[in-house]
Amino acid sequence: MLSVLALTSVVLLGIASQTTAIVVYTSWEKHASVGTDVRLSCSFFSWQWTSPDVTFSWHYRADGAKEGISIFHYAGGAPYLDTKGPFRDRIEFVGNPSRRDGSILIKNVDLGDNGTFTCDAKNPPDIAGHPSSVRLMVFETVPVQAGVITGAIIGVVLGLLILIVAIYYLMRFLVARRVFSLSMSKHGKKGKGKEGSQQKQASAVMDPAKLKAAASEKKKQESRREKK
Repeated sequence: MLSVLALTSVVLLGIASQTTAIVVYTSWEKHASVGTDVRLSCSFFSWQWTSPDVTFSWHYRADGAKEGISIFHYAGGAPYLDTKGPFRDRIEFVGNPSRRDGSILIKNVDLGDNGTFTCDAKNPPDIAGHPSSVRLMVFETVPVQAGVITGAIIGVVLGLLILIVAIYYLMRFLVARRVFSLSMSKHGKKGKGKEGSQQKQASAVMDPAKLKAAASEKKKQESRREKK
């Protein structure tokens, strides 16, 4: 009885911990070139329905800086943009809170914008969770990422493998078709040869004149042998 009660209490505690947890998601790293606009995505998972009191907060810490600053906050159904910091007039809220999306858009990025952007979300009563961060890297010209090159190489290799397999099965089909044609032609010739010999024998048996001539020739040969 005590073990059952203990197990029940553990399950209830697990459910209670799930109903108060929230998981926030962002990209790991974002690359951009100078002068472009960058979307920083933020979403969350929660065991509860999306609350009308859902909140999103964005903080920014520049590369080399020890502390971060608040640059955006969404609460009470309204966004509050940065009007004094380095991103004033350059932040736009492009998320959809009803779909658990708290994304922002940074306009006209510059090399000085390099740093870490951290998003935190709350969906009462789910408020226990950890913020998620994305690192923004701004370049004069965005370099080709190694992942893109690797993906292209994998795509080419897969394409070649598919082509090789298709050629292999096509060659097998053509060889089988050729063997079948040769086999049919040989059987046809043999059949025609047998039919010809059978037709000759049948014609010889059915023709009386040929039978008489053959008998006469046989008698002549026997008489010649007796004379000798």
